[in-house]
Amino acid sequence: MKYVVIGGVAGGATAAARIRRADEFAEIVILEKGKYISYANCGLPYYIGGVIANRDALFLQTPASFGRRFNVDVRIENEVISIDTNSKSLRVSRFDGSVYTEHYDKLLLSPGATPVIPPLEGIELDGIFTLRNVEDTDRIKNYVNSRRVKNVVVVGAGFIGLEMAENLHHTGATVSIVEMADQIMPVVDFSIASHLHLHLLQKGVQLYLKETVERFEKCGDNIEICFKSGKRIVTEIVILSIGVRPETKLAKEAGLKIGETGGIWVDEYLETSEKNIYAVGDAIEFPHPLTGKPWLNYLANPANRQGRVVADNMVFGNTTQYEGAIGTAIAKVFDMSVASTGLSAKKLKQMEIPYKSSITHSGSHAGYYPHALPLTLKLTYDPISGKLYGGQCVGYDGVDKRIDQIALLIKNNGTIYDLMQVEHAYAPPFSSAKDPVAIAGYVASNIISEAMPVVTWRQILMMDHSTSLLLDVRTPDEYKYGAIEGALNIPVDSLRDRIDELPDNKEIYLYCAIGLRGYLALKILVSHGFKNVKNLSGGYKTYAAAITQRNHTTMLESS
Repeated sequence: MKYVVIGGVAGGATAAARIRRADEFAEIVILEKGKYISYANCGLPYYIGGVIANRDALFLQTPASFGRRFNVDVRIENEVISIDTNSKSLRVSRFDGSVYTEHYDKLLLSPGATPVIPPLEGIELDGIFTLRNVEDTDRIKNYVNSRRVKNVVVVGAGFIGLEMAENLHHTGATVSIVEMADQIMPVVDFSIASHLHLHLLQKGVQLYLKETVERFEKCGDNIEICFKSGKRIVTEIVILSIGVRPETKLAKEAGLKIGETGGIWVDEYLETSEKNIYAVGDAIEFPHPLTGKPWLNYLANPANRQGRVVADNMVFGNTTQYEGAIGTAIAKVFDMSVASTGLSAKKLKQMEIPYKSSITHSGSHAGYYPHALPLTLKLTYDPISGKLYGGQCVGYDGVDKRIDQIALLIKNNGTIYDLMQVEHAYAPPFSSAKDPVAIAGYVASNIISEAMPVVTWRQILMMDHSTSLLLDVRTPDEYKYGAIEGALNIPVDSLRDRIDELPDNKEIYLYCAIGLRGYLALKILVSHGFKNVKNLSGGYKTYAAAITQRNHTTMLESS
């Protein structure tokens, strides 16, 4: 049996290695158009920033070492230019321009994705880069080092954009981020992203949100970026990180089915519309386990998982179904980490799926143990059953642990009640007796049961003070340090003694620092006969982070 794999990174390399483990005597060929296989894509920004000092550390295997270990014919700088499904043959172009024909019994497509490069005026100027592979990395690093770049603009604020911003900042450059949306990291909700906004501003990174690039112009040795708003900024180098699209040219020309989202269509066995041709990685679309709708998922973990599954199906017949990916991802943003899994609130709203959400703030470990740092969790879930739809987490420590637990529950159709039952490893340096994940489950349960009706920070902004009262139940010192405009301050510990000061004909919105004292105050008021009382989800911390960023963006827009 002859297996040919097109693409030697992530899913392709994983599949080839597993095919060999399953069949010692098969003929396996990897055709890779680039110079490298099995390298660490996700480590590229860190090499540019010098965090990873040794370039060779990026390569998990060289073509030679991979070929020896797995007895695979690895051919780099061999680009497949066409597929003939009738004759089961490929036309392959070598680096020197010569073309030859290769045959296969079973074929795997792992072509990846290509960066989106918009057709903007000046896009071809020297100093404008995208980052997708090792060659891109070398070009950027050489440019930065040879010119001693001191000013950088990153266009696009997704995972790669933020990692590039941080790592170019490490080189000593001043960094600005440009993003069309009103927030960075569009995969998470604004309430989570707002914590990152503040952190980036503290690090000296300038944010240009709700700004669209119209064109690039040469400005001496620099580049001038012109926005549709009329603003202009000048920089030495531009990193474009505005997204990728699946590489489907070969598949289209071969007559393979392309799905509704633009990726290569595959069935549950990762087989394409053509028998004996399979596909994995960034180029494919696959139904989302929660929605059943096809989507594109550009993450390394699912690609490697797919490589393992597809190898079994190619060798043993279609015996292993791929379960699909829910999109679990994490990024380091300077000193903070942000992670998400499943469906965000804005995605659920867009898809018109009913949901509830909750925000909780906890310590990364026991507060009495040194260096406990804040951790914010947001959950989305079914308003009746409590089935988990998604989780988002931002903080300084322990973010990965919590999001991984939530992701596993989501993939196994878990609920918020399962979060309450997770048995955590507890010792003061690692967690609290009530872990942040358990607390998030308790709060979500109270919201569903209506033991704690909540109001969001956006609803506070729109509240009618003639019919509603905003009650701050923090201490007077906290209130003086910063409060929501128009709020009455009655500390929770004094509330029973001052309850007569509250009107019984108005809706009462309560808030404290993070939500706990607000909940206690709510229970007191309800017990004393108040009928319409709600607690601010996430407390003043969530409100302040969101409002500070909105005010900063408004200031930039008016400047």
